[in-house]
Amino acid sequence: MIAVSHQWLIEHLEDPEVVIVDCRFSLTDPQQGIQQYQISHIKNAYYLDLNKDLSAPVQKHGGRHPLPNPDELASKLARMGVNFQKTLVVAYDDSRLAFAARLWWLLHYLGHQQVAVLDGGFSEWQKAKYPVTNIIPPARVGNFIPQIQAEMVVDRQAVIKRKDMPNVVLVDSRESDRYHGIREPIDKIAGHIPGAVNYPWLQVTDSAGYLLPSSQQHQRWSELERAEEIIVYCGSGVTACVNLLSLELADIHTGKLYAGSWSDWISYY
Repeated sequence: MIAVSHQWLIEHLEDPEVVIVDCRFSLTDPQQGIQQYQISHIKNAYYLDLNKDLSAPVQKHGGRHPLPNPDELASKLARMGVNFQKTLVVAYDDSRLAFAARLWWLLHYLGHQQVAVLDGGFSEWQKAKYPVTNIIPPARVGNFIPQIQAEMVVDRQAVIKRKDMPNVVLVDSRESDRYHGIREPIDKIAGHIPGAVNYPWLQVTDSAGYLLPSSQQHQRWSELERAEEIIVYCGSGVTACVNLLSLELADIHTGKLYAGSWSDWISYY
């Protein structure tokens, strides 16, 4: 199960084996997500912040959103009542899965397969008049001991070594104008890693934030499905996870994340 519907979640709001996580965030206003959560969220949902929970502190290298400390994230998940490989975690946001997919990927990286994203996200949940609340759920007791899947992630040196190999494809997940260096609103250098092809992450969902059908996801990646390895990056390793989720929907399991992404790549220049 990669995604769940609003109707499915309504029917499982009180399920003790389901933990809901609100991942709303704004790159331009880092406080916006938690403020929105405190005002209104899906019942029983906990909150994880991209900067504070789903990333480690920024260093000279490693990009704008380095991967979080696995043990620290595991402790936070346990306090939400997540039991390793048992509890289904449902992640949502209101940004076409930009941040929910980050948690989805991180849980797989920690060895926890029981995770799904909420198709359509919070905005469509509200539009459908499903119930919301401002009550913060209490801490729970779970048992989460991560088993790191190191093969899921690559660093800059691995990208340099492998990106030009005949059976390896390097995918840039950013919007096409950022890929082409026409516009760069965040990073100090515009452009893309030499040899990368462009598959914008916004093509994974429709304008309302619903995932395109699996058949369309597969068609989207059809030219790359024979690759032995697909290394995916974006600006900082966040929206690339939407493309990695898309690859899974297409039944292609060769995707890996360049966690530091473009912001790490250019930190050496």
